[in-house]
Amino acid sequence: MDYLARESAPFSSETWAQIDKTVIDTVKKHLVGRRFLNLFGPLGAGTSVVSIDRSDKEEHQKDGFGTISGRTIVELPQLYEDFTLLWRDIEESEKNGWPLDLSAAATAAQKAAKKEDNLILYGNPRLHTEGLLTAADTFQIQRGNWKEGEDAFQDVARGIAHLSSNSYLGRYALVLSPDVYLNLQRIQPGINMLELDRIGKLVDGRIYAVGAFGSNKAVLVCAEPQYMDLAVGADFGVGYLELKNLNHSFRILETAALRIKEPNAIVSFVE
Repeated sequence: MDYLARESAPFSSETWAQIDKTVIDTVKKHLVGRRFLNLFGPLGAGTSVVSIDRSDKEEHQKDGFGTISGRTIVELPQLYEDFTLLWRDIEESEKNGWPLDLSAAATAAQKAAKKEDNLILYGNPRLHTEGLLTAADTFQIQRGNWKEGEDAFQDVARGIAHLSSNSYLGRYALVLSPDVYLNLQRIQPGINMLELDRIGKLVDGRIYAVGAFGSNKAVLVCAEPQYMDLAVGADFGVGYLELKNLNHSFRILETAALRIKEPNAIVSFVE
């Protein structure tokens, strides 16, 4: 089944190739969560739910029935963003060989990437899913003044000490809102080094600014797949919606959900 309905679009495969390249290139440029999270999947467009298993999951058997504790079933929601291309622009491009202006597709792809990162950071209350910044039972550190002095370095070091002492070992990643990221772009007196670079040595350079998702946000994670990952059903693709007023409507879509298996592998820096 062609769930993207691309065969119903009245234009050439070359035009589709231009649209696909613009969308995928833009999405890759703007996605942040996927730079440190492992992907579980793609599982296929028809996958609607996925399980989140804790390390203490166990099967219980009684009276001929087996049930599993420590497992939660969550929906793989569809994330989508629509855009429109004018029929005259496509006609002009295909007949005359002129470049097709795909600014609308690029803008929609950027918004689609933001939706995924927003889901990773904040979850979705309506879907009863948690994000890195909203998950319950994470380890919290009351942070100091990250605008000056050594508080930022010391707080991140404390976070790593918590993770390592609890055997959360592997790839550490620090995710910051843009304002915090910029605050760390300062020379630390006495050591002639940017505070951001100094902290970067603690996490092997895995520091990511994600905007615009609020201010004064910071979270440290051990991003190994046994602790968290991003489950993907249908990865980013472009579908054909309809012909309206002779112009062509498209939809960029994916299905995905963050799976937090070990909340204690997340360190939240709170004010």
